Amino acid sequence: MRVLKVVRAGVAHPFGDSRTVQQAFPSGLTAEEADPFLMCDHFSSVSKGKAKDEDYPVDWHPHKGFDIITYLKSGIGRHADSMGNRCTFATPGMQWVSCGSGIEHAEGGGTPEGEQGEGFQIWVNAPAAKKLDDPRYGTVPPDQIPVEELGAGARMRLLAGPAPLGDRQGPFDSATPVSMIDFELEPGAALAHALPAGLDSAMLYVYRGGATLGTGENKMAAEHIAMFDAASDERRGIELVASASEGMSALLFAGRRLKEPIAWHGPIVMNTQEEIFETVKQIRRGTFPPKRVDWDYKLAAAAPGA
Repeated sequence: MRVLKVVRAGVAHPFGDSRTVQQAFPSGLTAEEADPFLMCDHFSSVSKGKAKDEDYPVDWHPHKGFDIITYLKSGIGRHADSMGNRCTFATPGMQWVSCGSGIEHAEGGGTPEGEQGEGFQIWVNAPAAKKLDDPRYGTVPPDQIPVEELGAGARMRLLAGPAPLGDRQGPFDSATPVSMIDFELEPGAALAHALPAGLDSAMLYVYRGGATLGTGENKMAAEHIAMFDAASDERRGIELVASASEGMSALLFAGRRLKEPIAWHGPIVMNTQEEIFETVKQIRRGTFPPKRVDWDYKLAAAAPGA
């Protein structure tokens, strides 16, 4: 596939404080360019210690109208939500939420003091017809993420969509058809990959090391993202060679463009401003989220049988 552009990820402050992330999109590429993907935040920090009881570094907040995957490469994942889910998970592992008509959740605080936590939070837009579906959730430990060896010095973890070979499927159950793969290449290793048919949006975010794409005209360093021309049904391939000194780790994003209006207000993504206003009214009235457990989900002790 033809490379349309290679740009550096931006720096974002998703929590409104001093904490920063490398944001491949929408800071590097816009949400319209990345369609159906909305956001990819790459974060890495040394833990100050596990949170206690009901404390979460990312406190309770709402989401509506899109899907979330939190993929951690290191550390311990921790999550609670309005569907009554409470979990921790080992890494490399992930959790995903199809927010639909709305959820509240809190996250973080599972990594022991002094240990490195690195990962990604990725938002995938949902089509208008599915934005009010009932919310869904999944936790995926390391042994449930399919891993494939792709030749000398190259491997992949399949996060979403079909495997290049065989009949395995990535565990992220998104409302929009997507393929998401984490590639890890040793120094000098080469990779050839073909996108699944029907996906007309494709991007590669290099988060470690570097690579040369295709015939060598495009070189990528860490924290850069490439956008490909995936419109052709015949030209579906990506070819790259990892840096001879550093190797490469990169996330591949491919999806089917929704081509729908995006009305985005913080953690809410709908199609019109009227839908945003109605959601804000729900939150203020205390009727959000509309689908939730009938006990105080913010307190573990309130759960039936606790």
